[in-house]
Amino acid sequence: MANSIETKNEIKKRRTFAIISHPDAGKTTLTEKFLLYGGAINTAGSVKGKATAKHAVSDWMEIEKQRGISVTSSALQFHYDDCCINILDTPGHQDFSEDTYRTLMAADSAVMVIDASKGVEAQTKKLFKVCRMRHVPIFTFINKLDRDARDTFELLEDIEQNLGIETCPMNWPIGSGKNFKGIYDRQEKKIVTYSGTEKGTRQGEETFIDLHDKALTAKFIGEEAMD
Repeated sequence: MANSIETKNEIKKRRTFAIISHPDAGKTTLTEKFLLYGGAINTAGSVKGKATAKHAVSDWMEIEKQRGISVTSSALQFHYDDCCINILDTPGHQDFSEDTYRTLMAADSAVMVIDASKGVEAQTKKLFKVCRMRHVPIFTFINKLDRDARDTFELLEDIEQNLGIETCPMNWPIGSGKNFKGIYDRQEKKIVTYSGTEKGTRQGEETFIDLHDKALTAKFIGEEAMD
């Protein structure tokens, strides 16, 4: 009995999720950020590694490093908040989709990454359909908000119409592109800004701002964003 209870407790501590998306939506880059903020690595790598930057941890094959694409699924593990997290980084390109379909069988849930400038794309729809058939819960992450992005309401409508689901944003972006300031955490009712990330390679310093502190809010996000 003791062993059975211990086993159940250990199972509760484990979370395995797959990251899915259309090619170039930022899936592998997001995986690197999970590893960085989870304490598994000190510096986040680059998908298309420059001479001065290391490659992404999950892109371990030489062809992946050279072409900047994920060819096979990668399983990565780290501990966070007393939980054992298993990330399954999957290929986005259609040529390797069979590997992605098999990987989804091992996932408890999936993170669906969407490019903020493009919205729902063809491969996203296919992978979403597979998740729905297998009753895999999905959390959507809208990526690349620090680049030119579509209107947030337009993106939510795109997701609802193309995938047939209702959206419930947990965070709300403040600005986009060069004017991206951070996010508003709807659960905590606070604004979160980041600094010192060294172009995304380092874990940044988080600043939490109470929305009622108008002077501090204006200092960090500007008067225009407040309006």
